[in-house]
Amino acid sequence: MNRRRFLTQSGVAAAAAAAVGSGAAVIADAATAQPAGRKRALMKAGAGANAYDEGSLKAVLRYGVKNIVASPRIADGRLYATVEELKQLRDLPDKLGVSVDILTPPNLASSHIDRERNPGIMLGKSPERDREIEGVQQMIKNCAAAGIPCIKYNMSILGVLRTGNVPGRGDSIYTHFKLADAKANPPLTKAGRVNDDAYWERITYFLERVVPVATEYKVRIACHPNDSMTPPEGYQGVNAVLSTPEGLKKFVQIKESPYHGLNLCIGTLSEMLMDPGKEVFDHVRWFGTRKKIFNIHFRNIKGNRLEFSEVAPDEGVVDFAKLMMVFKEVGYDGMVQPDHVVRTAADAARGGVRGGPAPAAADPPGPQGGRGRGGDEEGGGGTNAYTAFVFGYIRALIQAADLA
Repeated sequence: MNRRRFLTQSGVAAAAAAAVGSGAAVIADAATAQPAGRKRALMKAGAGANAYDEGSLKAVLRYGVKNIVASPRIADGRLYATVEELKQLRDLPDKLGVSVDILTPPNLASSHIDRERNPGIMLGKSPERDREIEGVQQMIKNCAAAGIPCIKYNMSILGVLRTGNVPGRGDSIYTHFKLADAKANPPLTKAGRVNDDAYWERITYFLERVVPVATEYKVRIACHPNDSMTPPEGYQGVNAVLSTPEGLKKFVQIKESPYHGLNLCIGTLSEMLMDPGKEVFDHVRWFGTRKKIFNIHFRNIKGNRLEFSEVAPDEGVVDFAKLMMVFKEVGYDGMVQPDHVVRTAADAARGGVRGGPAPAAADPPGPQGGRGRGGDEEGGGGTNAYTAFVFGYIRALIQAADLA
């Protein structure tokens, strides 16, 4: 994005011009000088981090990030953390001035169903799914008691679908997906054939039992969309109903509640569209005006639903300066997180990056359909140059939107 375009879209040309000579203090002065009634940008930079590790927390603090997604340590193989375990999760972040805004549970990850340790909910198999749902219900109650306001989860069967890697700018490596090259091998998962009706039954069964608990205890539950686009006839026998904007809109209207919404991944949403550079903004407005966005994953793509690469936020088809202004427009007040870190050959040689994916050379995403992305999906807990760049990019866009 060139500088003139950025300043024009952000509406902060005067403030930014002054800031060139005087640094961050002038930016603060410019913000103070704005009319008292102006609308403020409420979003903040966020990250996935190891809440038990001082180095991981300081790695995000050094970039001005004070809000995180974290995973609890759970004893005895339980599907929920106790209140005491959740308080322990918060201990070190609280001491360092970091807020644990979102928790990830031990199940309902973005993993492929054939590798999921607790697949009962997405298999629609009782009594296993009832036991797993009880675990989610208890986690919600315990989060309320421990002061953790949101849980992020997936309703995924296929995991994250990619078909390979491609070279990026400089020495970077991009994960790539081409629908025509996605060969279902094996033809079916252990879930068997899952058509639209079967998938929606499993989703509805879950939401009918979990949303009332979230509403009662005032803990938000944020679902990540299915990543990525699959053919209309399905893939590995599965119709991934949360891989279209229409599916996501239907999803948030089942068991309506202010505590039922999305972890909206901009990269995943873009992968659903034929012209994401034009289409994505109105979809964000639809969810944002209804207060259905509880967290943002900030990833750009080159391409569209038929073929795309995961790229840095400044080089994709979606104008992220404009997108940040849409977040402000709809009053979004949650985190904006780096997502799916862009890797380099050096990262692969070192065995990956903290908070990021496995090495590209050792673990290429394959057409067989979807490895779980784990910490990579949360993004931003690492200390490599790419995550530092994205933190700075997000914070600068937020400042610019606030000044507009």
